[in-house]
Amino acid sequence: MAGITDAPFRDLCAREGAAYAASEMISSDALLFASDKTKHRVAPADNGLPHAVQIAGSCPDALADVAELNVKNGAQVIDINMGCPAKKVCNKAAGSALLEHPSLVKSILRSVVARVDVPVTLKIRTGPTVGNRNGVDIAKIAEQEGIACLAVHGRTREERFKGQAEYHTIAKIKRAVCIPVIANGDIVNAKDAKRVLDLTGADGVMIGRAAQGNPWVFRSITEQLAGRAAPEEPTMQQIFETVTTHLKGLYSLYGEYTGVRVARKHIAWYCKGMRNATEFRSQAYALETSDEQLAIIEQFFSCPESFEAAA
Repeated sequence: MAGITDAPFRDLCAREGAAYAASEMISSDALLFASDKTKHRVAPADNGLPHAVQIAGSCPDALADVAELNVKNGAQVIDINMGCPAKKVCNKAAGSALLEHPSLVKSILRSVVARVDVPVTLKIRTGPTVGNRNGVDIAKIAEQEGIACLAVHGRTREERFKGQAEYHTIAKIKRAVCIPVIANGDIVNAKDAKRVLDLTGADGVMIGRAAQGNPWVFRSITEQLAGRAAPEEPTMQQIFETVTTHLKGLYSLYGEYTGVRVARKHIAWYCKGMRNATEFRSQAYALETSDEQLAIIEQFFSCPESFEAAA
């Protein structure tokens, strides 16, 4: 979710019922702390949730340094990413590439936990390959080294996001450790969440891609898991108000130029499946200013018929 879970997005998700939301992943390369991009990624949200900063890297000392620096800057939780399958991350022996090296995983966790006085959590996959689903072994290491909570995506590194997530390994992990285990992967609604919780015995579920353009998914899942009726789907007016709030937050965080460009993908997600969305997106993507973006969004959500493609 790098490039997505910035402060404005986390604020919206929290408002709609998310109980926890970590920052975007940042590199352990301390030199990046001088860049605006990194500052944006670790900017605290204004939502009442713990300020959790997610870090990635392969050097135990460097990760401990970054963790310590972020705690000094207000981080209340440090989350270590060993689940990202992106090539640019794995090529640096970070993210889910670390699952192939349990001894290095142990060194990293020990270094970070020893350096900070806040909870340290960990995100992993079920293993590096289908033939080596070593998630249970990694989970035991995590527990031994003081990790407070473990999130597990139900795919291996080599599977990336292909095929279907499997939850049997998550169930084995849950049975093998005493720390909280959070299940992740292909959970898009309350029915999925209930099924995964029943299959795995996990202590909670993590939502990723299903929240893109749909922050309401958290309240829907929470209400239904509590045995209450599903909330009504948001109206066009409510979606419009949410999109507007989101985009204004992006403009404030990133500035006009970058904010407009970051907003484009979110606009596409919010209008997915709506009438005349394709024509609307093609026009919205061409705009260069925040005023133009906000104006065309208001036009679309008040009158989507006006974006019908010419015959």
